[in-house]
Amino acid sequence: MLIDVDTGRAKDQVPFQREFDLLRGRLAASDFDAMVARVNELIDASGGEVATAGWLPGSDWTGTPFEPIYTVAARQDYVRSAMFFGQLVWYVVMHRPEPWASGRYQVDGRDISSRTYFRLGVRG
Repeated sequence: MLIDVDTGRAKDQVPFQREFDLLRGRLAASDFDAMVARVNELIDASGGEVATAGWLPGSDWTGTPFEPIYTVAARQDYVRSAMFFGQLVWYVVMHRPEPWASGRYQVDGRDISSRTYFRLGVRG
């Protein structure tokens, strides 16, 4: 479940839903399911409390479940691939059972280009 921190309401759609649906429709269901499973694995492997979308997959998707984003869904468009991956992470977090929130943050005074998700109710 993904919560809007400002309103306290659950999110039920990814941003730019039509574009997400268009690209998702180009993927085989089994490929999309493998991507969802891998994003969940990456979130869990990172501790399951904080995840920054652009830092999860690495920069080379060759041979990974994410390769079809670039080769099939986005038709070799790097920018569209990156956007779809960000939407995919949003989708995955939105469907996790525990409550999460999201925002844009900085590291060392520089903006992080992708969203960071953090699990709510976790005490450090």
